[in-house]
Amino acid sequence: MKVIIPLAGKGTRLRPHTHVTPKPMLKVAGRPVMSYVMDDVLKLGNVEQVVYITGHLKEKVEAFTRATYEIPSMFIEQAVQDGTAGAVALAKPFVDQPVLIIFVDTIFDADLSILKNSDDDGIIWTKEVEDYQRFGVVVTDEHGHMTKIVEKPKEPISKRANIGLYYIKNWKLLYEGIDHVLTTAPNKGEWYLTDAFQYMIDHGAKIKVVDVAGWYDAGQLETLLDTNRTMLEKGRARRPAALGEGATIVEPVYIEDGCTIEHATVGPNVSLGTGSTVRHSTVANAVIGEHTTVEHAQLHDAFLGDRVVVRGVKGSMNLGDDSDIRMDT
Repeated sequence: MKVIIPLAGKGTRLRPHTHVTPKPMLKVAGRPVMSYVMDDVLKLGNVEQVVYITGHLKEKVEAFTRATYEIPSMFIEQAVQDGTAGAVALAKPFVDQPVLIIFVDTIFDADLSILKNSDDDGIIWTKEVEDYQRFGVVVTDEHGHMTKIVEKPKEPISKRANIGLYYIKNWKLLYEGIDHVLTTAPNKGEWYLTDAFQYMIDHGAKIKVVDVAGWYDAGQLETLLDTNRTMLEKGRARRPAALGEGATIVEPVYIEDGCTIEHATVGPNVSLGTGSTVRHSTVANAVIGEHTTVEHAQLHDAFLGDRVVVRGVKGSMNLGDDSDIRMDT
């Protein structure tokens, strides 16, 4: 099996952090978001090659994946952001067998092992949501096969949201569908992979729809912080062996070794990177990078990058690497 991972996007909803860090490499509970997904991929044990479709900060993506994963990889730049169908089309020269396509700005709880015994032409994983109007939702027939995807429906024709995880066994028909989509007029400048799936279905393909147990978005500040909390609650929590004077930890937290916490309360739902310092402060519901200093502050719902200095402030904030905010105390 081949794996295609499109990650060329700029991550505009997570600026300023994505000016210097690719969105899938932003950390929750001490790990890059894409690492959670790659763990599931590696467990399959039958992956011949991973094809990364890169773009924004492509050098950082390639350096990270080559250093982290011992698996044959190919990196292809999507120079023009022309949509998900355009991204997957770039991998066509390297696809000669079934493919797993994963968009890695979310984390999911899914049993990928079911694809090994699948007789269908493909599988699309979904998650039932109440706010279905925000998503592309998948409609199924009585046998649980996809009939269509409807983007942001006004009527509740389905609550099964498309989460960006697909297994396509009939890879030849997939690329026939993509080739067809690329000949049509783009929708707001983009071609969508879901239209290729619709082509497959219209030509007799059976794509099974399977619900995941959990789906955690990390594509914007609010959802990233919520996903950080969820990962901490699901077993990623970690506290240091020793605490400084006057330090209070409110579980769950993820605190790297080498942090300094003195006369401060950290938690709940806080991730604190290596070498960071929190003094005379309270911090809750936050992701804080490496070598960052928080002093005489009261922070909540915050996302701070690396080497940030925050002193004498109160409230919620979103600061990129090397920011410095100080108020008189």
